[in-house]
Amino acid sequence: MPRRAREFPEEGEFVVATVKSIHHYGAFLTLDEYPGKEGFMHISEVAPTFVRNIRDYLKEGQKIVAKVIRVDPSKGHIDLSLKRVKQQERKAKLQEFKRAQKAENLLKMAAEKLDKDFETAWREVWVPLEEEYGEVYAAFEDAAQNGIEVLKGLIPDEWLPVLEEIIKNYVEIPTVTIDAEFEISVPTPNGIEIIKEALIRARDRANEEQGIEVKFSYLGAPRYRIDITAPDYYKAEEVLEKIASEILQVIKQAGGEASLIRKEKKIRKIKRREA
Repeated sequence: MPRRAREFPEEGEFVVATVKSIHHYGAFLTLDEYPGKEGFMHISEVAPTFVRNIRDYLKEGQKIVAKVIRVDPSKGHIDLSLKRVKQQERKAKLQEFKRAQKAENLLKMAAEKLDKDFETAWREVWVPLEEEYGEVYAAFEDAAQNGIEVLKGLIPDEWLPVLEEIIKNYVEIPTVTIDAEFEISVPTPNGIEIIKEALIRARDRANEEQGIEVKFSYLGAPRYRIDITAPDYYKAEEVLEKIASEILQVIKQAGGEASLIRKEKKIRKIKRREA
């Protein structure tokens, strides 16, 4: 079960919790990410409407996403709320929790390869990466995208080659794909060849950049489609601007006309093996 480096959650934080016991006045829950810590949810914090029977909303053993509304470390008190969790916040927290589970599984694999127990792995790798990135899987994504060197200096060097191999095989790299259309016409006998050469040159130059993939497809004269996949939306837009500028310049010099039609961005992931 993934756990946080901090001993106590922070006020306003969303946590994954398991219902331990239910009483007429509220419920006690264990915090999945904070071993040994329990929280209390008063019946007034279960739902936005009047709750006659708390068991209509909570069951023993049920896992929920709750919001931390008060923390008193000196007394060990943690107050939770269910009614203050919006659907979007719940989905985001569950996604974060799943990412933490993936990160934990990958770190266990690395620990086994180094013949280390998970407590050592947690102390030497998990804690410093969480402190630096906010979540460990984000650190693994950064390493997958920019190289294992980004983790150098944060964790002991002996972990780097082992994690590099595991990250390469199992970590999904988030990417953004944007598409657009060009309307291009060159009113000369060799107009098609000029257009083709301009598109190929722009595509090949863009594909030389790390993490960038550019594809052109013919939609029927005078329309051509471009698909750009990049690490993030801003980089994809930057590449599109460069390609558009280059194509427009070449076509204009050839006595033709070209215009760019924007489309919406799409987010996808490069799939790796399951951990």
